[in-house]
Amino acid sequence: MNPKPLPTEDFTEHQIEGREIYSGRLLKVQNDRVSLPNGGEAEREYIKHPGAAAILALTDDDQVVLEWQYRYPSGRHYIEIPAGKIDSGEPPERAARRELREETGWEAREWSLLLEHDVAIAYTDERVYIYLAQGLTLGDVQRDEEEFLECFLLPFEEAMAWLDAGHIQDSKTQAALLTWDRRRRNLK
Repeated sequence: MNPKPLPTEDFTEHQIEGREIYSGRLLKVQNDRVSLPNGGEAEREYIKHPGAAAILALTDDDQVVLEWQYRYPSGRHYIEIPAGKIDSGEPPERAARRELREETGWEAREWSLLLEHDVAIAYTDERVYIYLAQGLTLGDVQRDEEEFLECFLLPFEEAMAWLDAGHIQDSKTQAALLTWDRRRRNLK
């Protein structure tokens, strides 16, 4: 099957001026004035984020390493794949390896980039690099003091059923599960 060609119209907006209106430990908020493709101008306010790495870690018997974690901004618990912020200057795969080991104790022999997930394109530049990790061995957990979560294994097919039932609502986890499910079906 030949896919339809991508659109080619250029709607690029160009920064005229910009200013940082907030700078925190993790996030910065930017307010820019931009020129529009039609010659007009507009204001763009958005969150700058250093990026994150996430891991779809699969055991040899096809179980997914998942976490149960409370997320303060939404005020509820989520089922998620392991993930964390990329430190300044850190390559995404190194961040993924570090986060998997620190949060879950698992380490992997085989690593590959599964996808790049732009989280909320209308108001942040955050990109999550999602890796597939296989050939797992379990070691010691090294969580940060402020990190509280429960790590558990779930058979891949059951994780897909949980996604379909609405139990998995985290977008990076949904994207990872759906992407891997499609790829593995195409590999068979």
